[in-house]
Amino acid sequence: MNRYPLWTYVIIGCALVLGFIYTLPNFYGEAPAVQVSSIKATVRVDSALLGRVEEALKAANIVPQGTFLDPNSVKVRLADTDTQLKAKDVLSQSLNPDRENPSYVVALNLLSSSPNWLTAIHALPMYLGLDLRGGVHFTLQVDMKAALTKRLENLTGDIRTELRDKNLRHSGISREGNTIQIKFRDADTRAKARKVLEDNQQDLIFAEQDLGPEEFRLGATVKPAAVTRTQESALKQNITTLQNRINELGVSEPIIQQQGADRVVVQLPGVQDTAKAKEILGRTATLEIRMVDEDNSNPTAMLAAQQGQVPFGDELYIDRNGAPLLVKKQVVLTGDRLTDAQPGFDGQTREPAVNVTLDGPGARIFKEVTRENVGKRMAILLIEKGKGEVITAPVIRTEIGGGRVQISGRMSTSEATDTALLLRAGSLAAPMEIIEERTVGPSLGADNIRKGFHSTLWGFTAIAVFMSMYYMLFGLISALALSSNLLLLVAMLSLLQATLTLPGIAAIALTLGMSIDSNVLINERIREELRNGASPQAAIHAGYERAFGTILDSNVTTMIAGLALLIFGSGPIRGFAVVFCLGIVTSIFSSVIISRAAVNLIYGSRRRLEKLAIGNTSWK
Repeated sequence: MNRYPLWTYVIIGCALVLGFIYTLPNFYGEAPAVQVSSIKATVRVDSALLGRVEEALKAANIVPQGTFLDPNSVKVRLADTDTQLKAKDVLSQSLNPDRENPSYVVALNLLSSSPNWLTAIHALPMYLGLDLRGGVHFTLQVDMKAALTKRLENLTGDIRTELRDKNLRHSGISREGNTIQIKFRDADTRAKARKVLEDNQQDLIFAEQDLGPEEFRLGATVKPAAVTRTQESALKQNITTLQNRINELGVSEPIIQQQGADRVVVQLPGVQDTAKAKEILGRTATLEIRMVDEDNSNPTAMLAAQQGQVPFGDELYIDRNGAPLLVKKQVVLTGDRLTDAQPGFDGQTREPAVNVTLDGPGARIFKEVTRENVGKRMAILLIEKGKGEVITAPVIRTEIGGGRVQISGRMSTSEATDTALLLRAGSLAAPMEIIEERTVGPSLGADNIRKGFHSTLWGFTAIAVFMSMYYMLFGLISALALSSNLLLLVAMLSLLQATLTLPGIAAIALTLGMSIDSNVLINERIREELRNGASPQAAIHAGYERAFGTILDSNVTTMIAGLALLIFGSGPIRGFAVVFCLGIVTSIFSSVIISRAAVNLIYGSRRRLEKLAIGNTSWK
């Protein structure tokens, strides 16, 4: 009656062992480390960079405790803070020989001190939130109206250019709210213009309106799908721009993520200078298109330029392949003329490419320049704080009109995606306003951790003592189930790399209270069955079976509330909800499955069980 099959005990044992293993890293503490990440989107973080880092440390007689490569950075764990500072200086000098134009950010960081075998199986400590670690938190709101207004202005310019190219006369083009109004003197011209525009402007809906015998209007509004796409693109571009800018702060683990439809959360652990952070977030960058100086691209002139003898009217840059490139100072186009850049594929070769869209004036200028420079190279540069970086320098194959430009050649799919993002990320797509700002000091974060740990420890101890005194052996079993609940919860948070915040610690304490409530229901149900005259074995069986329905119903309804907080909440509320929902899952498993397994091991093998230790007296 009260026996589990062997496979059930095996599953429970495996769960507890895995829980213990994935909880272990949280007890090893953290060690000083150095993190190397790219400051330029065209500079990759790969195994070659890892090799350079290891060679530089070896040359400086610095022995790391471990080196790790992840998709965004190289991390080096070191023995102490003195070695950490020395390693930071060594890597900065080795990886950035040109201090005026650095390629990598070398930042101080903290890594888990857990053994390598734990790290190899992805057993990592929980990630601590800003309120436990210290740093700066910003919530920024993107002005979506401004993004849509910018899009409408670009579309207005495109319409004006297309009508001029087709020699279709109009009486004026203006923007009234979110509608573009085009005036004509006769209906025939309006009909021809509508056909031309509908063929070329797929994002607009056109409607005719007659206001008099000589005033025929054509109204254009942006399609809802295009509005949504414009707003999403603006938000993604702003996030990419912020990521590029924050790299300069040297923040080891910045968090930049979307919140809702129009907000961005920026968390900068370890940064206490709010003014500096604001300056970086509000910085601007521009995109420039220039011609490559083909006349001075011979080896002799290039060598002289690298030695400082740059020809008059040129500037020397390094392209993405590391080759020197002489680019004319004269700017053909700036990023203000770029309306969109999306990754795609070349229609003929099927190679990855980037499709760039220019506004009306930009399209006209680009058409003229490409017509006059067929067979020559055109460089696309990102200019920031007076420094330029060549993103790509393709060869002009033919005259390019219509405002749609395709950049291709020796690019992978991921490189095309990165280049498109970088082209869009030269400057913010829409203004952003800081609507929330707070700073947490490192000492306050450490104090929060200490208080949260002590509150959970004393709460657990008080519950365990009370249950043991009130329910005797069954109380000890309940305390064991509570311990396994805490173990599994911490293991899941570590395994999922969830961010633990101060509200998350509160959720852990609440989970412990809810978990013990389930054991109280079970114990009281067993006592009730004993009072009604059931045998001890039957009371145990009935107690767990009949209490399970109540426990499941209460936890499901609580889970619904937790999911609502997770879906609709933000910031600290989401941090609470994540731990809360995970705690409900571990609570059901530990209070019902694990506790019953322990009871079955103690009492299940006894054929003639005469009494149970489940209260102030032994029930018979």
